[in-house]
Amino acid sequence: MADLSINFAGIRAPNPFWLASGPLTNTAYQVMKAFDEGWGGAVWKTVGDPIINVSSRLGSLDYGGRRMMGLNNIELISDRSIEENLAEIQEVKRRYPHHAVIVSMMFEANPNVWREMVHRVEDTGADGIELNFGCPHGMSERGMGSVVGQVPEYTETITRYAVESASIPVIVKLTPNVTDIRAPGRASVAGGAQALSLINTINSVMGVDLETWRPIPDVDGRGSHGGYCGPAVKPIALHMLSSLYNDAAVPLPLCGIGGIETWRDAAEFLLLGAGALQVCTAAMHYGFRIVRELTEGLNDYLDQRGIPRVEDIVGKAAPAIGDWNDLRLSYSFQVVAKIHPERCIGCNLCYIACDDGAHQCIERVDGETAPRVREDDCVGCNLCSLVCPVPGCIEMVPVEKGPVETWRMREARLNTLSQG
Repeated sequence: MADLSINFAGIRAPNPFWLASGPLTNTAYQVMKAFDEGWGGAVWKTVGDPIINVSSRLGSLDYGGRRMMGLNNIELISDRSIEENLAEIQEVKRRYPHHAVIVSMMFEANPNVWREMVHRVEDTGADGIELNFGCPHGMSERGMGSVVGQVPEYTETITRYAVESASIPVIVKLTPNVTDIRAPGRASVAGGAQALSLINTINSVMGVDLETWRPIPDVDGRGSHGGYCGPAVKPIALHMLSSLYNDAAVPLPLCGIGGIETWRDAAEFLLLGAGALQVCTAAMHYGFRIVRELTEGLNDYLDQRGIPRVEDIVGKAAPAIGDWNDLRLSYSFQVVAKIHPERCIGCNLCYIACDDGAHQCIERVDGETAPRVREDDCVGCNLCSLVCPVPGCIEMVPVEKGPVETWRMREARLNTLSQG
């Protein structure tokens, strides 16, 4: 079996699957139960000055019969005392010395407060600290959370407060509610962070009940913006993860978060640069036992490809993602749709989609079940293959059309010709 153990910024764990900071890491009972099920680590629900939460707190986006495709929460940090949290963290680490226990922290921008709290967290035996610079609601209105992560100068300053007092790794959790994730990432590097985790939740309003006209979730008739997570945010998380991994100015280990639900999701995050993984919504939805499917699936994937260690695939696909201007132009390379008639059920979705929403290169033929593609007119947009309900019925086939040329190469060639 492949070796799933990891060493992430000096933090060792039996596998890369950690529970993310949230409702499911709020107590020692939950974290110990998760470790017994097979989770490699856990990030404790954010510790800070005790607050009072609201009720209700969660709202979900259901789509196509699928429950909780996206999840919105307006819950804040731990509403339990710092002393109670620290005592339980210490007990968990005593009982599970080989599992990763990371403590999420959020405090005011006061170096003395950070110095004291970092030392208190270290006394529990925790393996690392995660700075919550991402919470987009509630705490942000109080000058913490995402308002820190959205201002690189604040990110650098508070990171330095923690790093200067810490003898264990400091991980900065980044907010996705920015234009360019590289700016706070670089600020974290400047502040001395040993690693980054991303993404935190996306600022959102879940919806409105059309019968009562009340927002979702409903707190006595009122609502607020909250944090959006779950499978729906995965593409955003992958984009930001790969952006940081490919940024030479951010040479730090990255912990991937955002929509991980299956071992396939996990493999994609690893391939795009994540050295560890955090899961929240999926574990809340299906329970802690989901980790068995995650570890077994990832193990089988690595074994089938003859890869001995999970760390061997970290970042292997990231170099393939770059600027749009570096992609090959369609007059030198493209793909065209090929419909396999023996698999076609005659639903004509490909024809409708192409005719109404793409490039009108598919036509129906009298007496034939399967539509036909006029390859000379096909631009390879993929829409037909995406709407087709039959796996493998429509294949996108590469077509070599000429010498390799990208947009940058084309511009350079044209400039040379104009100057000549």
